[in-house]
Amino acid sequence: MVIGFGFGSPLQSLLMLLLTSLLSYVIFKNLRRRRRENLDPDEERERRRQYYYEQRQRARDYAREFDLSDEEIERRLDEELDEYRHQ
Repeated sequence: MVIGFGFGSPLQSLLMLLLTSLLSYVIFKNLRRRRRENLDPDEERERRRQYYYEQRQRARDYAREFDLSDEEIERRLDEELDEYRHQ
């Protein structure tokens, strides 16, 4: 939301741009806070639990995929460069 950008002096336009960005931020924060206040605490706890379980699983998957020895890294680099050269 930008109000008044391009009207008046450059200083006035800049001030209006800053004012509208501050106004947008305040509106966003209030809407977000209100949405969180309306949630049931048990539902919020379950939602956060699921989020943390998903993040933990993603971390395990990434660790499994990228926990490589130096030899495996060199092998992967060779394979990727070979594929690039053959394209």
